[in-house]
Amino acid sequence: MNGTTALPPWFPTAPCTPGRCTAHPDATGPGPDSDPELRAGLPRAVVRLVAGTGGVLLGVLLAPAAALLPPAARFALVRLWTRTVVRAFGVRVRYGGNPVATGPLLVVANHVSWLDVPLLAAVLPARAVAKAEVRRWPVLGVLAALGGTLFIDRDRLRALPGTVRVMSGILAGGGRVAVFPEGSTWCGRERGRFRPAAFQAALDAGCAVQPVRIDYRPHDTAAYVGDDPLGASLWRVVTTRRLTAEVRLADPLPSGRYPDRRALAAAAERAVARPDRRTGSPRIVPQRAVASDSANLSPSSVHQRARPRPAAASSSRTPS
Repeated sequence: MNGTTALPPWFPTAPCTPGRCTAHPDATGPGPDSDPELRAGLPRAVVRLVAGTGGVLLGVLLAPAAALLPPAARFALVRLWTRTVVRAFGVRVRYGGNPVATGPLLVVANHVSWLDVPLLAAVLPARAVAKAEVRRWPVLGVLAALGGTLFIDRDRLRALPGTVRVMSGILAGGGRVAVFPEGSTWCGRERGRFRPAAFQAALDAGCAVQPVRIDYRPHDTAAYVGDDPLGASLWRVVTTRRLTAEVRLADPLPSGRYPDRRALAAAAERAVARPDRRTGSPRIVPQRAVASDSANLSPSSVHQRARPRPAAASSSRTPS
């Protein structure tokens, strides 16, 4: 699923890698693989995997019928389904803040894991923006397409303005769009800059931006970075005890208060980075530039591992 092909030079990358940031056997330092208290037993892990996968398949089967429901009923069903699936995989969720009840909204969040997508849908159902490769994923690709996901071809930079226009049209029509502006998944202890392109859609539509911050405890288990296979990530999740996701909704940002998309993106980034009293705030690391953005190369990562390892390939996935 995750290839090692070279990325276009304009695509944002993160220094996070599986060996440095996740609980892989080759990773050093504490984690579920080294702490028996954090490991779930094999029977429980298998039950979680079967239950979670079954919930996803059920969503695929019911998606065509759900599309015929009125928006309010459909969104309620999506929230119930996504919360059920996440819990089936063994993830406990804590939500904070007050979501906007009605109206168009550009939902933006930091990006750590594939779990981010159902976590957002559980509180703010929206049309997500994802890389084109997601369409080819087994089961999940079908579900993403049925859910109205907007797929982006990473190799065609010229297609980006068209995608922004489509997003603007959805927002202008009263819909919601969810995007991960970092442009790549990060480990959760560090994060990247918010790319400004998607924020132009909110400015064009005159709608608010809803910043959302997602944290996981423990960090390394949920991180889905670099060339990490989806199967390995799923198994890491279901074999971890007390995996908790915290989703905090900051105050919405009225787009009309900001002069341009860069200022709006910076305000959303600050809102997501604002620490709460328990979790603190991850360190911000500049990414490689996208198109005309300033060309800041990603510095060496300072992740949670006590003994740093040589850097491997950068993160290769486009956030959904």
